[in-house]
Amino acid sequence: MGLPQEKPAVYEDLFALPEHVVGEIISGRLVTHPRPAPRHTRACSSLGFELGAPFDLARNGPGGWWILDEPELHLARHVLVPDLAGWRRERLPRLPDTAWFDLAPDWVCEVLSPATARVDRAEKLPIHAAQGVKHAWLVDPDLRLLEVFENRDGKWLLLAVLEDEAAVSQPPFAAIGFALAGLWAD
Repeated sequence: MGLPQEKPAVYEDLFALPEHVVGEIISGRLVTHPRPAPRHTRACSSLGFELGAPFDLARNGPGGWWILDEPELHLARHVLVPDLAGWRRERLPRLPDTAWFDLAPDWVCEVLSPATARVDRAEKLPIHAAQGVKHAWLVDPDLRLLEVFENRDGKWLLLAVLEDEAAVSQPPFAAIGFALAGLWAD
């Protein structure tokens, strides 16, 4: 007699989660983790400020993007929630009326924490590559690192690893520069 089959997660499973939990559906599996810690939140918010003004709002930058915190992505059979994501407005002229996006973003950013790093790297990054996301950034506020990736034929190519107080001017946002130090809480 075999073990009972686990029922695949469905979208409605996300509504049953407590408020302090973030839920995603990855390959039919409900994946949860706690809300981010302050160091993680600081890095994510600061990066959103650095990129949002010049790229989303066109203040001292080229504009042409939607930059959003924690958008819900419905990509194939997956429901993913990256920390930040961006769409070029030429591909997404208007934001959808739904609570989610079914168009893969052009850029995703995950701010790594001990609770999310494995899933972000090993499970979500390959899905983003397969769905055509062109650029991915991984930010580690504990190690004070930024890893910059570009999608080449469905595989991630590491373009740069920046640390501590390095100057950041990386694709797809190379039109501006900012200090990585502004992301860290200390």
